[in-house]
Amino acid sequence: MLASKSVLRFHELIQMRKNVIVFQLAQLLLKRSQLPTILSAVAMGLLVFGCKEKPRPTPPLKVQVVTVTPQDVPIYQQWIGTLDGYPNAQIRAQVSGYLIKQDYLEGSEIKKGDLLFEVDPRPFQAALDQALGKLAQDEAQHGKTELDVKRYAPLASEQAISQEELDDAIQANLMAAAAIQSDKAAVESATLNLEFCKITSPIDGIAGTAQAQIGDLVGPGGAALTTVSTIDPMRVYFSISEQSYLAFCHQFTNAAERAAYREDMELQLILSDGSTYPVPGKWFFTSRQVDVNTGTLQIAGLFPNPDYILRPGQYALVRAKTETRHGAILLPQRAVLELQGSYQVATVDSQNKVHLKSVQVGEQVGNDWLIEKGLEPDERVVAEGTQRVKEGTVVDPQPYNKKAPKMSDVAPMTKE
Repeated sequence: MLASKSVLRFHELIQMRKNVIVFQLAQLLLKRSQLPTILSAVAMGLLVFGCKEKPRPTPPLKVQVVTVTPQDVPIYQQWIGTLDGYPNAQIRAQVSGYLIKQDYLEGSEIKKGDLLFEVDPRPFQAALDQALGKLAQDEAQHGKTELDVKRYAPLASEQAISQEELDDAIQANLMAAAAIQSDKAAVESATLNLEFCKITSPIDGIAGTAQAQIGDLVGPGGAALTTVSTIDPMRVYFSISEQSYLAFCHQFTNAAERAAYREDMELQLILSDGSTYPVPGKWFFTSRQVDVNTGTLQIAGLFPNPDYILRPGQYALVRAKTETRHGAILLPQRAVLELQGSYQVATVDSQNKVHLKSVQVGEQVGNDWLIEKGLEPDERVVAEGTQRVKEGTVVDPQPYNKKAPKMSDVAPMTKE
């Protein structure tokens, strides 16, 4: 029984082994039957990729260029200026007394002779009355001495009185006349002191803030009560360097030419909000000496101020055309590359190849650089695309499209 079961189990194992071998043979035949198809697909792929079109060459880089054209360029300079009125009258009391009244509105426009303050006049009125009384007393005494002289003169000639008595009468008369002159001076002084109780403006202008109040004791040695400034025209003071002054002078052959140029020179005033004052100013005077501490020379200009827009103490930029460069070369700032203190531009030759050239720049003129050295007329310079080119790059040059400048950029200038 056991033997028969063992034989049956042996036959089952043999049959399972046969089935595995048949399955493996079937898989191998299947793979072999697909091999031609796979090889055909690979060959078709290689053929397709092999017949693909070659890549096209990269087109030249498009850049915008400007052509170097010499031109006459006005050079402007600007300085920081301080505005001030002239004259600036410090209003002070000329007599000592108590302030009893303020007669003006602070910040208002006033005229010469307008009443500003009043000091208590009673002590000065009393002093004037006393001086007048003394004058009347001495005039009466003078009348008596005159009569004495008239009376004594004929008596002395007849020797009715001594000559000494006549001389005494004459001298007494002279003394009385001198006393009258002194009294008149005292009356005039008292009158002036009484008038000084009314403090008036000595000039036309704008009155400042009152620095004294009613009831304050004021006097000649005290502080200013207020300030009145004439602000039409308005002065502007600014300082230029000694080098700039010498460069300006060297443009002219003599002092007459220099003075004529200054006479015609117009000054522009740029206010703190960036706006330009609408009325041009004139060169007024140049200080007599250079400041030994700063090496600068003070200049004063005059600006009409009919609407009182300008006020003392304001700061502003003063701009003026100081010279004209003939045959100058200007390039947009974006066309000039700065590298460690040196400047370069990219030029384009007749073969449209880029060459890097070093240049020497001068003043900034609006949105452009003034080129001192390194470029020749009619050269083409890359103005747009300078960061993308290098030596030998072939480019497609296009005309430079310059944007319209702002109003603040129209007038070229340099700062000092």
